[in-house]
Amino acid sequence: MTQGAGQGPAVRTATLRDFRVPPYAQAPVASYGTGQANEARQAYEEGDEPEGYTPTQRDLPVISRDDSAGPGDTGPVARPDTEERSEGEGLGPLFVVGDVHGYLVELLDALHEQGLIDDEGHWAAGNARLWFLGDFTDRGPDGIGVIDLVMRLSAESAAAGGYCKALMGNHELLLLGARRFGDTPVNSGAGTATFQAAWLLNGGQKHDMERLQDVHLQWMSRLDAVALEDGHLLTHSDTTAYLDYGATIEDVNDTVHDILTRNDADECWDVFRKFTKRFAFRDEGGSDAVRELLGAYGGERIVHGHSPIPYLLGQVGNEDAGDGEGSSGPVVEGPHVYADSLAIAMDGGVTMAGKLLVVRLPLGD
Repeated sequence: MTQGAGQGPAVRTATLRDFRVPPYAQAPVASYGTGQANEARQAYEEGDEPEGYTPTQRDLPVISRDDSAGPGDTGPVARPDTEERSEGEGLGPLFVVGDVHGYLVELLDALHEQGLIDDEGHWAAGNARLWFLGDFTDRGPDGIGVIDLVMRLSAESAAAGGYCKALMGNHELLLLGARRFGDTPVNSGAGTATFQAAWLLNGGQKHDMERLQDVHLQWMSRLDAVALEDGHLLTHSDTTAYLDYGATIEDVNDTVHDILTRNDADECWDVFRKFTKRFAFRDEGGSDAVRELLGAYGGERIVHGHSPIPYLLGQVGNEDAGDGEGSSGPVVEGPHVYADSLAIAMDGGVTMAGKLLVVRLPLGD
């Protein structure tokens, strides 16, 4: 079961992030790098936490190997395109972003460092391609701000000849379920559960729910689960559960969209539960699991988020441990390549003072 650690006031330590949101980060078009942005960043460092925000202390979940989750309109919406294209067809370099979890300031910093946005927070990368691997909300201070930014960059990048696209993570499924079904009981396979309870348990933020609009719901519900770019099979989760939904990428995405359209709580819960599984590529037999997915959907490597690199490396706790309290914090320098170099992990553990990763593919390893 995934569990968020935010069930009460967090105890601040030297390794904990400051969970405050700058005014510029809340605006649809952020003033990012200079002038007013510097004043806003100072206000962020000196201001108050957003009302209704529950800061999560070293906030990775307690994760089990199975990790099946148990109890406890303002603009157009475009459906992502899964067709694989290359730079030779007029498109530029490919970048991927790991789990963001509401850390908008860290995301803006990482995108700016890679030259993808300018000092005002606008798309600056021309015909580059940018893929987000999912999990935009929960645990961090401004999940809706993150979604607003990704939606805006999608429009700006398309106008510049590139694109910005996103995959569906388990936390998008969780937020959708919490909004649609609330406390409606679902068949969890381990007793009675509800989306609302699971969302709160896994770092759901009330101020995100209050700001959630129809355009956000429509955008999330149309995200694809799998994509293929330049020989990289992009998924959110390090699981083979995608195979349960189809033999091709198109089949998987169509099946998931159909389930969300039917709006059946039990069906949606089952997708959420399966996309919450993890560690399929980590240990003995992991490379075989990767090859199974690559054989079905194509590509030479899998690039995924979901399972934080500090856990994959054993830097922080383990699946039977708690939140790693007392440690000096994880050290994440970049993506983690593993499973006979067939898998690239992109969740740098930003929720536990790790690193929000934005990298260009292919890696130079």
